[in-house]
Amino acid sequence: MKKHLLLLASGLLLCFGASAQTNSASDPLPGYTQAQRFAGDKLPTMLFSTSVDPHWFKAGNCFWYEYKTGNGNVWYVVNPSAKSKRPLFDQDKLAAELTEIVKDPYIAQQLPIQKLEAGEDGRTFTFQVTSSQDAKKDTTDKDNKTKKEVFYFSYDYPTRKLTHLADKKKDTEYPDWASISPDGKTVVYAKDLNLYRMSREDYEKLKKDDKDSTVTEIQLTTTGVKDFGFGQPYSILNTDTLCNGKRKSPGYLLWSPDSRHFAVSISDSREVKDLWVINAMATPRPTLETYKYQMPGEKEAPISHLYLFDMSNDSYKEIDTWAFKDQTIRMAYQPRLQKQRDMKELPSIWLGDNNRFFVTRSSRDLHRIDICTYTIGEDSIRPIIEERMNTYIEVRPLAAVNNGKELIHWSERDGWAHLYLYDDKGNLKNRITSGPWHVDQIVKVDEAKRVVYFLANGREKDENPYYEHLYRANLDGSGLQMVSTGDYFHDVRIDDDAQFIVHNYSRINTVPKTDLLDNTGRKVMELEESDFSQLFAAGYQFPEPFKVKAQDGVTDLYGVMYKPFDFDSTKVYPVIDYVYPGPQVEATRYPFTRMSVRTDRLAQAGFIVVSVGNRGGHPSRSKWYHNFGYGNLRDYGLADQKAAIIQLADKYKFIDIHRVGIHGHSGGGFMSTAAIMQYPDFFKVAVSCAGNHDNKIYNRWWSETHHGVKEVVSEKGDTTFTYSIKSNPELAKQLKGHLLLVHGDIDNNVHPGNTMRVVDGLIRANKRFDMLLLPQQRHGFGDMDEYFYWRMVDYFSEHLLGKSDKSVDIPQR
Repeated sequence: MKKHLLLLASGLLLCFGASAQTNSASDPLPGYTQAQRFAGDKLPTMLFSTSVDPHWFKAGNCFWYEYKTGNGNVWYVVNPSAKSKRPLFDQDKLAAELTEIVKDPYIAQQLPIQKLEAGEDGRTFTFQVTSSQDAKKDTTDKDNKTKKEVFYFSYDYPTRKLTHLADKKKDTEYPDWASISPDGKTVVYAKDLNLYRMSREDYEKLKKDDKDSTVTEIQLTTTGVKDFGFGQPYSILNTDTLCNGKRKSPGYLLWSPDSRHFAVSISDSREVKDLWVINAMATPRPTLETYKYQMPGEKEAPISHLYLFDMSNDSYKEIDTWAFKDQTIRMAYQPRLQKQRDMKELPSIWLGDNNRFFVTRSSRDLHRIDICTYTIGEDSIRPIIEERMNTYIEVRPLAAVNNGKELIHWSERDGWAHLYLYDDKGNLKNRITSGPWHVDQIVKVDEAKRVVYFLANGREKDENPYYEHLYRANLDGSGLQMVSTGDYFHDVRIDDDAQFIVHNYSRINTVPKTDLLDNTGRKVMELEESDFSQLFAAGYQFPEPFKVKAQDGVTDLYGVMYKPFDFDSTKVYPVIDYVYPGPQVEATRYPFTRMSVRTDRLAQAGFIVVSVGNRGGHPSRSKWYHNFGYGNLRDYGLADQKAAIIQLADKYKFIDIHRVGIHGHSGGGFMSTAAIMQYPDFFKVAVSCAGNHDNKIYNRWWSETHHGVKEVVSEKGDTTFTYSIKSNPELAKQLKGHLLLVHGDIDNNVHPGNTMRVVDGLIRANKRFDMLLLPQQRHGFGDMDEYFYWRMVDYFSEHLLGKSDKSVDIPQR
């Protein structure tokens, strides 16, 4: 009898075991099902265009744009003066014509138009269509991939006439190595670490045949060497040949408006130490990648040099720029015009006139910034505007009026970012803006009317201070006016004549819209409203903005809360804090933003996800707020993040304060690991990606800038720099919760050694943790981002929800 009972029990166990395995394989957890509905490849089929991106014609003030909704793509031409918006094509007719020529079937809603461009006359457009069939001749390219046949067309907009350019068989190639002079006659480039020039005629030969042997190349320099030469790439593989006769971009090179001169800056990095990553997946064998990488406090720094070349006699000289040890320099440039957007061969021109340009010179600690001028014939640059501060100084592009006779300078000298008008000798004429608000950047200067247009935020009361608006002001400081009004984040494009503005506006919780404005802000016409119908039909819900106090109880912090779209207010949810500490930007987004792996999509697996700023974060508030973490780059934002979550849990009973996770990438990876170790009883789970966990081995510029570096001058006058910062490996012994570390194995921004140092600290502290190494991935996770997403869902599900999918297969997209 016992024997039969045992057999029966065994059979029941086998049956229940088989049943459990079947359910696990076929019935995914509800959170996974919800999350999978919004997997990466599905999102582009639910939401299409969210802004208008205008292509202004080369003459006049008309522009065209492409916009996609659930009804397909449509191309429009807008005439602001006539207040008209007209379809560029008769799309039914065009689909029929393309079908007859290409022999592939097309419909109006699915026109495969590529590389659409407007011609000089504003009426003729060109575009191309790639057939779904293989090309009849020469069907493979250099990578042995099958080529598709490409058809080229011109289109007359007023008459709707389509012309097949049957004789055109390939795109005109525009080499990326050419720096073309403003008059179009001279081309400068790098080869074998030196600079060369050629005529426009020879350049045109190379566009047709890059091996044309009749081309005459004139060598301008002979001193180029490895790590102090022109055209050297950022990194080199052990399989590369540095001097191989190939033409390359000359680097940061700017021309005088008359094309006689050009200036070029270059760094001598020979003393900078090497860093390496290994691509284990390279074929036929792994490769070693080497690049120059200065770490904080290291004395071996790149040395900046500035040269001026004279094309009248192919001569050059070095300009003396020296003032600070380990300084950096940057030349000011003329902004590109809107009408130049689709032009293929654009010169880069210095800011100034034919005989003078401007240079920004920065000390290594960034406490000293000089705006300098250089006049041809002189030996050195000359400072005209000086900025000094006890924390790092930021800069924005200089704007010039009347070829540099007046300058508009951006400065945070009084604790807020504002605009100042100077003459070309460095004399302050007047402030243009003032007050407790932030000017972000200059958009356009209307010299004729002496009006400057700029983006700014924080001026409007009772509004989220991160919402950017377009303003205008007279150069004498009068007439300040908001141009883009409304309680939204405003993204604008202004035409070259400063007459009309394409105005995209949204919040994180609104459908994006676009209007056309005149330069005073008056609405000319409505252009578009995004099509959310399919996204809403799938269950999409907007995230919710919120405001809380920082740990000091005084400073307002702003954030966004993301809920599962099947949210049930009677349930209690774990909360995950998505972080990026700044200081150059915060993780929180305020205009409408498409669903992200790290926020909306993560929430769908059954979590409340929040993202909130912290003191020391975003630069678009006061200088005090931005520099709050100066000298304490590891811990400065942690208390604010904790305080924000506590306040949200007090307000919303659906948030479980006992189940708190944290996640971040790069600086956020650094911050999330620091948080789970500094507050181990509060943060229970962390997923930390590509973190700069030990800033002593992260790059000098970010670490020294935002944490600070001390310049020490000895009695003999020698200058050295000292740097000291707390790191995450020092906290390893404090870990109590669950930590997943993720890194790409060829990350040449934040080196994988940062994560390995945390791993070493955790092992030596006898701590359990988890790690995911992503092969062949840089600082971003590229084509493995979707895989990473599901591993992150697994980790938070297991440790915050108590259950996760244990099947081998990652959910399909």
